[in-house]
Formats: sequence, C-alpha cells, structure tokens
Amino acid sequence: MKPRAMPFLRLCSALPCVLLVVACATNPVTGKRQLALISEAQEIEMGREADKEVVASFGPYPDESMQRYIQDLGSRIAATTERPALPWTFRVVDDAAVNAFAIPGGFIYVTRGIMTHLNSEAELAAILGHEIGHVTARHSVSQMSKQQLAQVGLAAGMIVSPEFAQFGNLAQTAMGLMFMKFSRSDESQSDALGLRYMMAGGYDPRTLPNVFGMLEALSQQSGSGRLPQWMSTHPDPENRRLWATNAVAGLQRDLSGLAVNRPEYLRRLDGIVFGENPREGFFQKATFRHPDMAFRIDFPQGWKGRNEKQSVGALSPNEDAVVMLQLAAAPNSQQAAQKFFSQQGIESGALSRRQIGGLPAVLSTFRVQTEQGYLRGLVAWIDYRERVFQILGYTPEARWNQYDNVLASSIASFSRETDPAVLNVQPRRLAIVELNRSATLETLLRDYPSTVDPGTVALINNLQSSTTLAPGDRFKRVVGGQAR
Repeated sequence: MKPRAMPFLRLCSALPCVLLVVACATNPVTGKRQLALISEAQEIEMGREADKEVVASFGPYPDESMQRYIQDLGSRIAATTERPALPWTFRVVDDAAVNAFAIPGGFIYVTRGIMTHLNSEAELAAILGHEIGHVTARHSVSQMSKQQLAQVGLAAGMIVSPEFAQFGNLAQTAMGLMFMKFSRSDESQSDALGLRYMMAGGYDPRTLPNVFGMLEALSQQSGSGRLPQWMSTHPDPENRRLWATNAVAGLQRDLSGLAVNRPEYLRRLDGIVFGENPREGFFQKATFRHPDMAFRIDFPQGWKGRNEKQSVGALSPNEDAVVMLQLAAAPNSQQAAQKFFSQQGIESGALSRRQIGGLPAVLSTFRVQTEQGYLRGLVAWIDYRERVFQILGYTPEARWNQYDNVLASSIASFSRETDPAVLNVQPRRLAIVELNRSATLETLLRDYPSTVDPGTVALINNLQSSTTLAPGDRFKRVVGGQAR
C-alpha cells in the first residue's frame, strides 16, 4: 500500500456498448476475417482508460531512465510490426511478480520483477515481442468481442459503490483486461510473432530458450505447482523451451550480427528493488505493518491477506467477509464519513466518536443493498498523521452475527507502528558485480554473499553449478533487506 489516496479499480469506462450487428474485420497479422465488435479507435480508447487503472493499481517503477529505456526499446520493436501506427506505450510497473502483460491499443507492461530475472536486452526484447504480438494479432479484441455480452451483464450486477466492488467480487474489475487468459493457439502465435519481432528489432533469438527456461525453473523452485505470474496468465503450450530451441535451430539465416547486449542490460539493473518492497507494507502472519505510514493492524487469523497499492485487506476463508483499509479522500474523519454515506444505496447506522489505538476516530455500522441482497458492515475513519484511514468490514446480512465481533476486533486493532526495526526496514536490491577473474557459481556465492537463498541467486543469473563466468562478465547479487 502506497501513502496516497487512489481510486479503486473500476470496470473500464470505455467499454463499448453491445453492438446489435455482428461485425468482422481483417486481422492485421493473418490477413483473415475475424469477429470484431470493437473498432481500432475503440480499442485504443479502451487501452487509454485501462492504462489509467494499471498505473493507479501498480504504480510505475520510480526510475525515469528505466521508463525511457523501456519506451525506446519497445517502440523500436513495435515499429517493425504490422501495426506501427498504434500509440505504443511501454511501462515498467512497480511489482515484484515475474510478469508482463498487454492491454488493447498498444499498451505493454513489464514488472520490475521480470526484469530482475532476465539477463540481457535480447531476453527483454523477446518478452516485449511476445506481448506486442498479442496486440498486433488483436487477441484481446477477439476475446472481448466473444465475451462482451457476458461482461456487460457482469457490470450490471456490480454493487453501486466501488468501495465494495474491490473485494466484494475480486474477479470482476477492469484488471480483467490485463489478466485475460489467451488460448493455446493465441499463445503459440504470440510466441512465433515474438521471435519474428525480436529479430526484426536486431536481437539474437538464441536467447529466447533462456527466457522459457527461467520461467520453468521459477515454477519448479516455487513448489506446490505455483506458476510465475506470467505463466499463470499465459497458458503454457507443452515444453515451450523445446519449441524455442527448435524454432531457432530451424532459422535459415546468419545470426552472428544480432545483438544480445548483456553487459548494457545488467548495468541498468544495478540498484533495482528486488522482491517485495517492505516500505509499502508487509504481513507478519495476520498483522500488517507499514513503515512509511507508521501504522499496524491485525487482520483476523486464518484470513487471506492482500496488499495492493491503494489498499490492504483480508478475505475470510469462506470468501464471505472482508476487512479492508485504504486512505480516504477527505480532510478529516467527519467529512470522510459524510462522503461515504452520501453514496447511493448505503444506509447509515448511528455515528459515534471514539478513540481507536489512541487516535480520534468516527465509527458506524452500515447496510447496503446489492442485486444479490443486503450487506452489513462496520466502518471507521481514523485521523492520523494528517491522513484519514478508512477501515471497512462487511459481510452478507445473513452472516452478520457470525462476523460482527471479528470485524470490530480487527478495526479496533489499528494503532501506531513504533518498532524501530519495522520503521527502518529497507528493500532488497540487485547489485551488479563485474568480475576480475573467472569464477564458478560456488565461488560467487562465497565471495559475493546475498540476502536471498543460493537457489534464487542461481535462478536470476541463469547459472548452473557447473557454469564458469569469465573475467569481465557480470553477476547479480542481492543485498539489503534481511537475510533469509
């Protein structure tokens, strides 16, 4: 959670109305006719609106040189494609997940997490090429055209207030545009397009198998069948690394003049945040602690916590109750309460002033009608450090007696954070070491210790135990934070 008030995710306001006439268009990549209820102009406008939500949800990684770099690199690759005239926008988002995604209209995002796991500009070009392929082939547009009636129906069934939509129905937000799962044929097509585009941009495709190898290794390292985010949103054709190896082997051209740009890329990663940034808050079991905003709150034991840029919350095991904290866009708790209860459909209980964690607060029960029935809840606004914190707990009315004490207890636990170890915690960062002699992985782990486990160091460097790096090569170590 970042220390600023941000709007909740909304269903994309540019989502076009359902068309009464089925429309077809020519696919820019295949040249074939396909179902397309969304014009290119609508696609671009939809992307612009959804881009605002992406930026609000994730936040850009705060490094202007990194943002210029990704925009320049992506634009050069996009200029070689079948849709060079799109308003291509490329961003590095401040997220630890190993992920990249595209939304309609030419908006491409890579996380800082995936950048820390790549080892050359050519590998990054492969990721960008794949995501560009989803846009040039209009995969999202095709899926949205098929699903549009269903999407509009879901939008109509949402609760009126976005206060509740965020956790009340986690799956139905504008972010569905980002995490839309493509078919295997779409993925295979984007793999092939990514290979073509990276080469057209001047990059060596022999690095492509490394990308899929890293993702496979990350999946295996995570255990319990957990996939890296990129693979969970990109259904994996069987053995993508083997496909990439065979595809590159079948190329009938000289690859020797194509760029890898490993040293240049690794220099750009020096100092980048690695993993979750504890300055934006972190969980210790059921307790959430936020160093920058100096607060803590206890969520119910056994509930699933979720820390977002604009909010932090927890969902009950049966997914029928929520506690959520966010900043309120109001100068004080009294005005925040008035603004909350001015929303359509929300009924107020008796407002009371009290102390929560030794801080002045306003508290009230509430009731809100949805198309699925009534919700009941408890909400508090707390004045603290020139901000207003809103804590909201709610459940279906039929379960109120089951959860009312649990919600009240969680809300009442909000307090100042005073532990110096928490207030001073710092994120881990990558440090790039230029070697002055040859070294094995074992030697590197000994001479340049990291604050993550050896398996993670090997993974982010794409090193096996038998690998030897030459003098002048570069090695990623992870420093700062707390050692594991």
